[in-house]
Amino acid sequence: MTYSAAENRYESMPYRRVGRSGLRLPAISLGLWHNFGDDKRFDEQRAILRRAFDLGVNHFDLANNYGPPDGSAETNFGRHLADDFKPYRDELVISTKAGYYMWPGPYGEWGSRKYLISSLDQSLQRMGLDYVDIFYSHRPDPETPMEETMGALDYAVRSGKALYAGISSYTPEQTLEAARILKELGTPLLIHQPSYSMLNRWTEDGAPNLYEALEQVGAGSIAFSPLAQGMLTDRYLNGIPADSRAAKARFLSEDAITDEKLDRIRGLHKIAEGRGQSLAQMAIAWILRDQPKGTPVTSALVGASSVRQLEDTLSAINNLKFTTDELTAIDEFAVESDTSLWQNA
Repeated sequence: MTYSAAENRYESMPYRRVGRSGLRLPAISLGLWHNFGDDKRFDEQRAILRRAFDLGVNHFDLANNYGPPDGSAETNFGRHLADDFKPYRDELVISTKAGYYMWPGPYGEWGSRKYLISSLDQSLQRMGLDYVDIFYSHRPDPETPMEETMGALDYAVRSGKALYAGISSYTPEQTLEAARILKELGTPLLIHQPSYSMLNRWTEDGAPNLYEALEQVGAGSIAFSPLAQGMLTDRYLNGIPADSRAAKARFLSEDAITDEKLDRIRGLHKIAEGRGQSLAQMAIAWILRDQPKGTPVTSALVGASSVRQLEDTLSAINNLKFTTDELTAIDEFAVESDTSLWQNA
């Protein structure tokens, strides 16, 4: 059946300006890290993408190694783009990244110019695109000079293969340095993509912390893993289900779900009930809350395994306000819990 996007697709989703740029992102964006590889039925992927766009999610986030297997999420997304979204390309923000292992040899990961540009070319080919809207350095490279990595991002923009440059999982100090280099090259840093959740609050630490650094350089942020790999949902309140991500040890192990974390999760769940939200909805809303210092999060990046889950998650936008008492109560349970897999990875 030919897809026609809903005419009212921009009526309910709030859009936020990315730093001091002209770009705006939906408050909630869709990440294709999981559920868009070859292990997911193509028609189920299509249904999720169509429903997301109909509900105002016009930002789809990918990376070269998303799958499984590596690259398949981009290939599958390219098919969906050709089948359904080609008429809407100018309404979409499509991002991809390079930095993690993708192919053998010395040029198959990290932050060399050789790897980043080769990877971007491959990503564009898989998706059938002339350009992506945002191209990220997926992680800092401890051995390649920052000037080379940022120079590759600058080249990607100047060559027309990307419209904007971004970074992911960089520390505040690395962020300031990356932004300085990019500014000197004439390509501003648009956005940082950190992991951030109620159980993973590293972005709030330091002087400056990450959000203060981003405010200083005029960049925005999009938070990935806002549900702490599924821990900030109702799934684990009464144990570990056999079909859960933890039971399958897929980016979350049973060992990570300790009694101490479960106590915190249950405490947060009770607060969410008082707000009339699911724990997942409150966790997303909390990510998007107004913050007294630093740049608020521009967008929360979520995944979805079904249309129903997508709709439930997007309902978080219906209640983004928190009282002072709610935030104080949340802070009792929302503490750093060593849940990030990506710092210094």
